[in-house]
Amino acid sequence: MSSHGVPEVTDADFAAEVIGSELPVLVEFTADWCPPCRQMAPVLSALAEEEGDRLRVVQLNVDRNPATTNAYKVLSMPTFMVFRGGEPVKSMVGSRPKRRLLEELSDVV
Repeated sequence: MSSHGVPEVTDADFAAEVIGSELPVLVEFTADWCPPCRQMAPVLSALAEEEGDRLRVVQLNVDRNPATTNAYKVLSMPTFMVFRGGEPVKSMVGSRPKRRLLEELSDVV
């Protein structure tokens, strides 16, 4: 995994990267103009590194990928959505510390 942060997915590859993933995927719906999203970057990088064998972590920029954003009715940034078996199984809104994020993921990962 790159130390430069979390891989980005797009409208074009969302189905392949997220829906088609064998591992559960945590998607952060993010935006360049969102300060809490920037606060989450180190948390998500650490999570991706520590949990990479059980969970993929990706981000989707809402401004550049309106189709996926609208399809999942994402209105607030950051929104975190966990996909398992191609389906969204959990959604969380707002930044949070890594410990809380791990607790919230424990029932779906």
